[in-house]
Amino acid sequence: MLICLRPIFLRKISLSQIRTILTPTVVVHTRKMVTNIKISSLIILILSILSCQNTEQKTVKIIEKDYGLYKNENDSIAVELKLKEFNDWQKLLELTEHIVCNDSLPKITFDNDSVIKRVYLRNPCWEGIGCILIKQKNIIQIHNDTISKSDRFFYPLDSLTSVLKKDFENNGKIPSWSVSPEKLMIFISYDNDEMERLPKTLERVINEYEKLTDSVVLKIWLNDKFDIPPPPPPPKEIG
Repeated sequence: MLICLRPIFLRKISLSQIRTILTPTVVVHTRKMVTNIKISSLIILILSILSCQNTEQKTVKIIEKDYGLYKNENDSIAVELKLKEFNDWQKLLELTEHIVCNDSLPKITFDNDSVIKRVYLRNPCWEGIGCILIKQKNIIQIHNDTISKSDRFFYPLDSLTSVLKKDFENNGKIPSWSVSPEKLMIFISYDNDEMERLPKTLERVINEYEKLTDSVVLKIWLNDKFDIPPPPPPPKEIG
């Protein structure tokens, strides 16, 4: 709204008249300012609400899974193994045993966005122990991405799914395979120059294990390296 004021020199106007003329202009401008402030406040409020909604939508639920942790144990006794700090397999084994012999559990954590998986190693403390009797048929050995069963059958790591499944479903039927899933153990070892593959191998074992069972009693040992004998030569042809 515009108000046109005539030049004062055209006629004499009293001070009170000038105030009367100017008052509508001031009121109009004041009303406009109040309206603008209200609109700005409303916009800010709407933007704040939308921002909160977006934040709620972006909130991702974190799933945590523990493997190898028994019911009578808790994470407070666990010690994290940072695999990236090791390039010597024997030193990794020594630290693992040191942790176990101090009544703690070696732990390796995998944090993938919304899923956190913790693997608690079941290595024994060898102090004062000569040997531990474990039936070979209840063991899956992985060395440098080669799977071994009973030191007789050898498979590439790509066969892990079928090997695990066969051990899970065997239930003592075939003598060289596991008696039961509960007794199954997985031994893992690497040469120093192959150690960088360990994290991926562990994740692979966990993922394949999850496909077969809901149980989280996964028994994994980091083991001493063992020599894999070469496969036997093919039989000679007779005739």
